[in-house]
Amino acid sequence: MTNPYAPPQAAVLDVLDPQASAVLADRGTRLGAALLDGIILVVMVYLPIFLMAAGASGENGSSAGIALGGLATLVGLGAWIWLTVRYVLANGQSIGKKITGIKVTRTDGSRASLGRIFWLRNVVNGLISIIPLYGLIDPLFIFADSRQCLHDKIADTIVINA
Repeated sequence: MTNPYAPPQAAVLDVLDPQASAVLADRGTRLGAALLDGIILVVMVYLPIFLMAAGASGENGSSAGIALGGLATLVGLGAWIWLTVRYVLANGQSIGKKITGIKVTRTDGSRASLGRIFWLRNVVNGLISIIPLYGLIDPLFIFADSRQCLHDKIADTIVINA
Protein backbone atom coordinates (compact mmCIF):
# COMPACT_ATOMS: atom_id res chain seq x y z
CA MET A 1 0.00 0.00 0.00
CA THR A 2 1.36 3.47 -0.89
CA ASN A 3 1.53 6.28 1.61
CA PRO A 4 -0.76 9.13 0.48
CA TYR A 5 1.35 11.58 2.51
CA ALA A 6 4.71 10.65 0.93
CA PRO A 7 6.45 13.27 -1.20
CA PRO A 8 6.05 12.82 -4.95
CA GLN A 9 8.62 10.61 -6.62
CA ALA A 10 10.07 11.11 -10.09
CA ALA A 11 12.56 9.14 -12.10
CA VAL A 12 15.29 11.58 -13.11
CA LEU A 13 18.15 10.72 -15.43
CA ASP A 14 21.57 11.84 -14.32
CA VAL A 15 22.54 15.07 -15.99
CA LEU A 16 26.08 15.29 -17.30
CA ASP A 17 28.08 18.14 -15.92
CA PRO A 18 29.66 19.72 -19.03
CA GLN A 19 32.68 20.82 -17.00
CA ALA A 20 33.25 17.31 -15.64
CA SER A 21 34.20 16.07 -19.10
CA ALA A 22 36.27 19.17 -19.86
CA VAL A 23 39.98 18.94 -19.15
CA LEU A 24 41.73 22.22 -18.40
CA ALA A 25 44.49 23.03 -20.85
CA ASP A 26 48.07 22.69 -19.63
CA ARG A 27 49.86 25.89 -18.72
CA GLY A 28 52.60 25.11 -21.24
CA THR A 29 50.07 24.53 -24.02
CA ARG A 30 48.44 27.88 -23.26
CA LEU A 31 51.84 29.55 -23.35
CA GLY A 32 52.62 27.84 -26.65
CA ALA A 33 49.31 29.00 -28.13
CA ALA A 34 49.97 32.58 -27.00
CA LEU A 35 53.47 32.50 -28.49
CA LEU A 36 52.13 31.05 -31.76
CA ASP A 37 49.47 33.78 -31.91
CA GLY A 38 52.18 36.41 -31.45
CA ILE A 39 54.45 34.90 -34.10
CA ILE A 40 51.57 34.58 -36.57
CA LEU A 41 50.54 38.20 -35.97
CA VAL A 42 54.12 39.41 -36.46
CA VAL A 43 54.55 37.45 -39.69
CA MET A 44 51.16 38.41 -41.17
CA VAL A 45 51.00 42.07 -40.13
CA TYR A 46 54.26 43.50 -38.79
CA LEU A 47 56.73 41.82 -41.14
CA PRO A 48 55.25 43.57 -44.22
CA ILE A 49 55.42 46.90 -42.35
CA PHE A 50 59.07 46.27 -41.49
CA LEU A 51 59.91 45.27 -45.07
CA MET A 52 58.09 48.34 -46.37
CA ALA A 53 60.00 50.62 -44.00
CA ALA A 54 63.32 48.98 -44.90
CA GLY A 55 62.60 49.39 -48.61
CA ALA A 56 61.52 52.99 -48.23
CA SER A 57 64.62 54.00 -46.27
CA GLY A 58 67.05 52.98 -49.00
CA GLU A 59 68.19 55.22 -51.80
CA ASN A 60 66.10 53.33 -54.30
CA GLY A 61 62.94 53.47 -52.16
CA SER A 62 60.00 54.11 -54.40
CA SER A 63 56.42 55.03 -53.76
CA ALA A 64 55.39 51.84 -55.57
CA GLY A 65 57.37 49.76 -53.06
CA ILE A 66 55.79 51.62 -50.17
CA ALA A 67 52.33 51.12 -51.64
CA LEU A 68 53.00 47.42 -52.18
CA GLY A 69 54.21 47.05 -48.57
CA GLY A 70 51.14 48.90 -47.31
CA LEU A 71 48.90 46.64 -49.39
CA ALA A 72 50.67 43.52 -48.08
CA THR A 73 50.17 44.78 -44.53
CA LEU A 74 46.44 45.36 -45.11
CA VAL A 75 46.04 41.95 -46.76
CA GLY A 76 47.90 40.28 -43.88
CA LEU A 77 45.82 42.12 -41.29
CA GLY A 78 42.60 41.25 -43.11
CA ALA A 79 43.58 37.57 -43.36
CA TRP A 80 44.58 37.47 -39.68
CA ILE A 81 41.28 39.06 -38.58
CA TRP A 82 39.26 36.76 -40.86
CA LEU A 83 40.97 33.60 -39.58
CA THR A 84 40.74 34.67 -35.94
CA VAL A 85 37.04 35.58 -36.12
CA ARG A 86 36.28 32.40 -38.07
CA TYR A 87 37.96 30.15 -35.49
CA VAL A 88 36.50 32.01 -32.50
CA LEU A 89 32.99 31.77 -33.94
CA ALA A 90 33.42 28.10 -34.82
CA ASN A 91 34.94 26.84 -31.59
CA GLY A 92 36.25 29.59 -29.30
CA GLN A 93 39.79 29.33 -30.63
CA SER A 94 42.44 31.74 -31.84
CA ILE A 95 44.79 30.56 -34.59
CA GLY A 96 47.37 29.45 -32.00
CA LYS A 97 44.72 27.70 -29.90
CA LYS A 98 43.47 25.89 -33.01
CA ILE A 99 47.00 24.66 -33.78
CA THR A 100 47.65 23.52 -30.18
CA GLY A 101 44.20 21.94 -29.74
CA ILE A 102 42.75 24.08 -26.96
CA LYS A 103 39.72 26.38 -26.80
CA VAL A 104 37.97 28.97 -24.64
CA THR A 105 34.63 28.16 -23.00
CA ARG A 106 32.55 29.66 -20.22
CA THR A 107 33.21 28.31 -16.73
CA ASP A 108 29.87 26.47 -16.83
CA GLY A 109 31.00 24.61 -19.97
CA SER A 110 28.85 26.57 -22.41
CA ARG A 111 30.23 28.20 -25.53
CA ALA A 112 32.02 31.55 -25.11
CA SER A 113 30.67 34.13 -27.54
CA LEU A 114 32.80 36.22 -29.88
CA GLY A 115 31.68 39.35 -27.98
CA ARG A 116 32.72 37.92 -24.60
CA ILE A 117 36.11 36.85 -25.93
CA PHE A 118 36.73 40.09 -27.82
CA TRP A 119 35.38 42.63 -25.33
CA LEU A 120 36.09 41.07 -21.94
CA ARG A 121 39.20 38.95 -22.60
CA ASN A 122 40.86 41.44 -24.96
CA VAL A 123 39.52 45.01 -24.85
CA VAL A 124 38.72 45.32 -21.12
CA ASN A 125 41.91 43.43 -20.26
CA GLY A 126 43.87 45.73 -22.58
CA LEU A 127 42.44 48.82 -20.89
CA ILE A 128 43.26 47.45 -17.44
CA SER A 129 46.81 46.77 -18.67
CA ILE A 130 47.44 50.50 -18.33
CA ILE A 131 47.85 49.81 -14.60
CA PRO A 132 51.55 49.26 -13.84
CA LEU A 133 52.54 45.61 -13.29
CA TYR A 134 49.09 44.31 -14.33
CA GLY A 135 50.64 42.75 -17.43
CA LEU A 136 52.88 40.70 -15.16
CA ILE A 137 50.26 39.82 -12.56
CA ASP A 138 47.55 38.74 -15.06
CA PRO A 139 49.36 35.67 -16.42
CA LEU A 140 50.72 34.67 -12.99
CA PHE A 141 47.19 33.74 -11.92
CA ILE A 142 47.48 30.70 -14.20
CA PHE A 143 49.40 28.99 -11.39
CA ALA A 144 46.21 28.80 -9.28
CA ASP A 145 44.32 25.49 -9.22
CA SER A 146 41.67 26.93 -11.55
CA ARG A 147 44.36 27.77 -14.17
CA GLN A 148 42.53 31.04 -14.87
CA CYS A 149 44.45 34.21 -15.61
CA LEU A 150 42.83 37.47 -14.49
CA HIS A 151 41.43 38.03 -18.00
CA ASP A 152 39.74 34.60 -17.72
CA LYS A 153 38.20 35.61 -14.40
CA ILE A 154 36.99 38.91 -15.87
CA ALA A 155 35.35 37.13 -18.81
CA ASP A 156 34.15 34.11 -16.75
CA THR A 157 36.01 31.74 -19.08
CA ILE A 158 38.32 28.76 -18.90
CA VAL A 159 40.67 27.25 -21.47
CA ILE A 160 40.18 23.54 -22.08
CA ASN A 161 41.46 20.86 -24.41
CA ALA A 162 39.40 20.93 -27.60
